[in-house]
Amino acid sequence: MASITAIDPSTNAFDGDCTGRIVLDQLTSRWGFLILVALRDGEHRFFELRNRIHGVSEKMLSQTLRGLTGSGLVERHVIPTVPPAVSYTLTDLGRSAAEPLAGVFDWLSDHAAEIAEHQQ
Repeated sequence: MASITAIDPSTNAFDGDCTGRIVLDQLTSRWGFLILVALRDGEHRFFELRNRIHGVSEKMLSQTLRGLTGSGLVERHVIPTVPPAVSYTLTDLGRSAAEPLAGVFDWLSDHAAEIAEHQQ
């Protein structure tokens, strides 16, 4: 078994130079997390995601989708209509990330009332 120090720093999320840190930031951001979980249901148009994820601005949704697309987690599809119709789906990589996030999402939903009680 390799020790943490023997692992390549570019693949060790504990290392500040790890390329995975960018993706970690995307996965753990509120909007990235919710977008990935929402896309588990299948393809969604931009406005559908905006309407489903309450509180996200169009600017933030656009920025987050761009980042998730750049990391290979989300695929952008443009349908050549006037105006162009744009939809988003998870890639296989994105689906593999969204599955465990959905478990966290379900846990949050199941325990929201209990958490709210403790916060009072």
